[in-house]
Amino acid sequence: MSEAVLSTTGLTRSFEQGGVTIEVLRGVDLSVGAGEIVALLGPSGSGKSTLLQAVGLLEGGFGGSIRIAGIEVSKLDAAERTVTRRDQLGFVYQFHHLLPDFTAIENVVLPQLIHGATQSEAEVRADTLLAALGLVHRLTHKPSQLSGGEQQRVAVARALANRPALILADEPTGNLDEGTADIVLAELLRLVRQEGSAALIATHNERIAAKMDRVVRLHEGHLE
Repeated sequence: MSEAVLSTTGLTRSFEQGGVTIEVLRGVDLSVGAGEIVALLGPSGSGKSTLLQAVGLLEGGFGGSIRIAGIEVSKLDAAERTVTRRDQLGFVYQFHHLLPDFTAIENVVLPQLIHGATQSEAEVRADTLLAALGLVHRLTHKPSQLSGGEQQRVAVARALANRPALILADEPTGNLDEGTADIVLAELLRLVRQEGSAALIATHNERIAAKMDRVVRLHEGHLE
């Protein structure tokens, strides 16, 4: 059996607040396999975003082990973590975080150029992804000219642009109405499966979680 794309063992995270230690993660063991889409389910404040920040290498101060694509990231220095994040991870947030002065296709081309792709390679890849998400006629539109659902589709394309091993999504449809959310989520899941990436998608919505391959629940710092 091949090694999991994401594996955490005994993952912990605590904060000091007003002289009190608050334990958010209390020994989380999680594994996500290649091609698997896992829902991370829990109410607001349960620590879902904290867990995603840990495995996304966005914040330090965590205990335990995190392995991404076979790499033990706790042993990496800051520069190595940046490279791992760039090469192995793709992110989709509740808000799209697109660059406002760049068009849809430019927002998907830019991370590829940073990754080392040529301009022509990046444009072909961006065009393919955006077309697959139904945005073939919106390539030259800036974020302000796109609907909320279209903006989030561009964010999905950007996350997949560098063919990451793992997609991390934090309430990726949380800012959309239910109808648009269902469409964008279906496209996200279809494209992730098509690309063969693994995905960990945080949500508080049971209905959305049920659409994924597997559901894990975060409760009082532990996974159930």
